[in-house]
Amino acid sequence: MNSGFFDLACSDMNHHFPLVSIVIPCYNQATYLKETIQSAMDSDYPNIELIVVNDGSTDHSLQVALKAAESHPNIDVLDQENSGVSKARNNGIRIARGKYILPLDGDDLISSNYISEAVKVLENDEEVKVVYCQAKKFNEKGEKYWKLKPFSRYALARDNMIFVSSLFRKKDWEIVGGFSEDMHMGREDWEFWIKLLKDGGEVIQLPFVGFYYRLTPESKRKKTGSNQKKRERIDYLNRKHADFFNRELLGPLRFQRTWSRAYNQLMRFLGRI
Repeated sequence: MNSGFFDLACSDMNHHFPLVSIVIPCYNQATYLKETIQSAMDSDYPNIELIVVNDGSTDHSLQVALKAAESHPNIDVLDQENSGVSKARNNGIRIARGKYILPLDGDDLISSNYISEAVKVLENDEEVKVVYCQAKKFNEKGEKYWKLKPFSRYALARDNMIFVSSLFRKKDWEIVGGFSEDMHMGREDWEFWIKLLKDGGEVIQLPFVGFYYRLTPESKRKKTGSNQKKRERIDYLNRKHADFFNRELLGPLRFQRTWSRAYNQLMRFLGRI
């Protein structure tokens, strides 16, 4: 850790740097949590707080978090019964004091310059609601560039291209009611971005790799990739955001997502929607 930067965080100088709250939900990630916390603490941004939310872990995740908090006064630990990642994120963000929020799952990593570069963008343009970066996926075998599609509202209607570890304003989280805690079929970050961005707001992707998504046997993307989960997710999104999909796709999101607009156009032509 670069202690010089964190000395600044305790000085009168930090009024020049709005507080960023890094919220780390954790469920049975003790093996990786220390590295994730260190990655956040190595940030070159001088005014951060970390909130680790232990979501009822049955391993020693809580002990790892508490030990880190003993050494760093800007780390808080929240312990809750297992309630799911959306509630864990919301509970952490609810007590966060920062102007800006960065969710960071308990096994992922960020680069040292990610937060500082993202805050510059957010501070300079109120129209920007979300700032993220380029990313890599990694495991013990190595790392691979994560190719993300460019953002547009039309593209967002068909799939998500913004990983959850992106920066946004806490006030915007409050306006949309946070992450949906009744969404249990995965990709809750996609739904959050839809409700945050469907009525406007700019999105900026920083031109460097600043986020590292760890691939493990327990990775959530693997657990939520079944056809049944996909159907449940699409049904949920259509119920919650029919207005958005009608505008962008001329009708509901379909199981074959990339064909949604063309299929809806055909159904309209045939008078079936």
